[in-house]
Amino acid sequence: MSKIYQNADDAISDIQDGAVLMLGGFGLCGIPENCITALVKKAVKQLTCISNNAGVDDFGIGLMLQQKQVKKMISSYVGENAEFERQLLSGELEVELIPQGTLATRCMAAGYGMPAIYTPAGVGTEVAIGKEVRNFNGKDYLLEMAFDADFAIVKAWKGDTMGNLIFKDTARNFNPLMAMAGKITIAEVEHLVPVGELDPNHIHTPGIYVQRIFEGKNYEKRIEQLTLSK
Repeated sequence: MSKIYQNADDAISDIQDGAVLMLGGFGLCGIPENCITALVKKAVKQLTCISNNAGVDDFGIGLMLQQKQVKKMISSYVGENAEFERQLLSGELEVELIPQGTLATRCMAAGYGMPAIYTPAGVGTEVAIGKEVRNFNGKDYLLEMAFDADFAIVKAWKGDTMGNLIFKDTARNFNPLMAMAGKITIAEVEHLVPVGELDPNHIHTPGIYVQRIFEGKNYEKRIEQLTLSK
């Protein structure tokens, strides 16, 4: 079966209200811009979004928050989005804040087929409320469940028609972990090339994890915090 889709609209066409989505990226780097735009256009609602961050007001997941499409955010950093803050404080948005390493490891566990992991992060804090704590060799650890996402939506620099992916620089943070973890993984790439063109030694995500791939367009190179010397 061909994994190639013509565009983002086709690739996300079966995402329905109430879906659980993983969205790759780190800050504004390596986020699946085309798919987010398509999700806004499709106007799906009641989404649970698992992402390192919530974008900014007018970019990334922030566009979905503006349209009230997100029911719950599971993130580790959300400090650059005023609309996110407003919805959180007003009770419109359910939020689960978790340590960044725990977020990454829960993605990895899902990709590896593990139901859960134990981690010391969060022991003795609000993060631990309602969770099982076990002691190993004199140290307490929290039980954290692997994520269960309907779709993982990632953005890569290059990909081939079999779904093999190469990520560039900072975009390699959460994208490869999430690409392993979704029941269906959708990859948008800046450059889609024929099989055999990618050096196997440089591939970060093997194509076995990717069900859909398309070449995106009109990517913005946003800078979240720009600091210039005088």
